[in-house]
Amino acid sequence: MKLYYNPLSTYSQKVLIAFYEKGLSFEPFIVDLRNKAAKQSYLKINPLGKIPLLITEQNRAIPESSIIIEYLDMNYLTGATLLPRDSEMSRQARLKDRMYDLYLNNPVVNLLFENMKPKDRQDPCLMVRERETLNIMYDRLNDDLSNHSWTNGEEFSIADCAAAPALFYGQRVHPFSKYPAIKAYFSRLMGRTSLQKVLGEAEPLVKNFLK
Repeated sequence: MKLYYNPLSTYSQKVLIAFYEKGLSFEPFIVDLRNKAAKQSYLKINPLGKIPLLITEQNRAIPESSIIIEYLDMNYLTGATLLPRDSEMSRQARLKDRMYDLYLNNPVVNLLFENMKPKDRQDPCLMVRERETLNIMYDRLNDDLSNHSWTNGEEFSIADCAAAPALFYGQRVHPFSKYPAIKAYFSRLMGRTSLQKVLGEAEPLVKNFLK
């Protein structure tokens, strides 16, 4: 398999976590969409210009992080089972995956980029709105974790793949220090070999980015 991604991208990190949880190998193709030449080259492969993108062993192109993870989990039975085989638990995992992508990850990324702008170019209304969304999601996530080790129960799942990158950046732009269940959960995440590997690979880029 070939994976087109960027180590800084939260959605790329989400897929990388899944790869490492399942113990699967891939041929890496790092894409820097800020580089005009690199972007033009990548657009020939994926005209939408979005990452990550998986090219399967059968040469099928699969975009979208959640769909990539579903493909990996359904076609490779090694390592962790990221989509529960119980239909209701699977539905819950998919729901949480979507919620964490749209209402946890996206607001965190928007705040990251707003904070990088000079004060006079920031959008205060956007920042207030995103922080309000994150407060709602932190309340929900804290409840999800109140009696469980992971977001969808006692087994690591696709939902945790989605939550981990968002919380890694989220701790910097909208801390969750007053949420004890999230704090304990984040500590468990940081002890996960898959996330350690993802962050280790991204560390030099993350340091420069956060500066």
